[in-house]
Amino acid sequence: MLVETSFIMSQNTILKVQKLGFQWQTQDPFLFCVHHEDFYPKGNAEMGPDASLAGRAIGGDFEEKNGWRMYHGIKIPGFPAHPHRGFETVTIVRKGLVDHSDSLGAAGRFGNGDVQWMTAGKGVQHSEMFPLLNTEKENPFELFQIWLNLPKAKKMVDPHFAMLWHEEIPTYIHKDSENRKTTIKLIAGDLAGLKASSPAPNSWAADPENEVAIWTITMEANAEWKLPASKKKVNRSLYFFKGTSATLNEENVDVSHGVDLNSELEVQIKNGESEGQFLLLQGKAIAEPVVQHGPFVMNSNQEIQETMMEYQRTQFGGWPWGSYDHVHPKSKGRFAKYADGREENK
Repeated sequence: MLVETSFIMSQNTILKVQKLGFQWQTQDPFLFCVHHEDFYPKGNAEMGPDASLAGRAIGGDFEEKNGWRMYHGIKIPGFPAHPHRGFETVTIVRKGLVDHSDSLGAAGRFGNGDVQWMTAGKGVQHSEMFPLLNTEKENPFELFQIWLNLPKAKKMVDPHFAMLWHEEIPTYIHKDSENRKTTIKLIAGDLAGLKASSPAPNSWAADPENEVAIWTITMEANAEWKLPASKKKVNRSLYFFKGTSATLNEENVDVSHGVDLNSELEVQIKNGESEGQFLLLQGKAIAEPVVQHGPFVMNSNQEIQETMMEYQRTQFGGWPWGSYDHVHPKSKGRFAKYADGREENK
């Protein structure tokens, strides 16, 4: 077993190993990564849990009780209206649905493999609620939310969001010598001739020179796959979040650990005795000062103070919806309505 440590050995494949908590440690250009997994019960008529909320810290329920959390939701789980500035959110919804509403009048319902890529830029409010549509069975839910920084030159661009529908996300499948399968979904980046859909236009990921990669990796029991080296030296983190054990170039890594890798070296990954699931985050560092105050990420304390004053004055355009925890009609399918009035339905 690799001992958890913060040492760095530049000639080794593995540079650092850390146990995964609720919030996962990231490297520049990433700011934040969290993995939410909740086993929600049947839904009620209001699309909330058909269960008692007694004993929960409603409005700030982050303690896993009976396998699920309400987060900042009061009736419906999720995150009512809140602001962002200076970075991007990449929301990968593996199970369940998310209802998005924002201060630009844009909205959407997405999930079960869909990804939303939102550039907060100069400022936006949005809500992310988790409607429980199933009333006859449970509502399992799983997502990643990843914060990707914006460089100083792009921090004040106009807000934007794009939908990467699961039907359109490129998937690479590798079979090893024993026909055991590794499946890689490309949210950003390219692999073996496959290229992910274009990210938001002002994203750090939009420039291929930055080698930004966001991949989810699923390996069958005992499967083997070689993670290729990057073209240039970039920051690369591999998070092993489900399974039993794995080896990276014959070094053992336990589940629920994140590993910072030397991106200039190939890594032979061999999974253990049960299905293994991994998340890869990679990219060239922006290498600029980062000053964060809650949902605001700028380059200086003065810019943070200016942001807070502007938000108090303008609310980043206000809130055009009837409630801060707005959800869409229960009968609505997967869709995206953009600020320019365009609408996609899936």
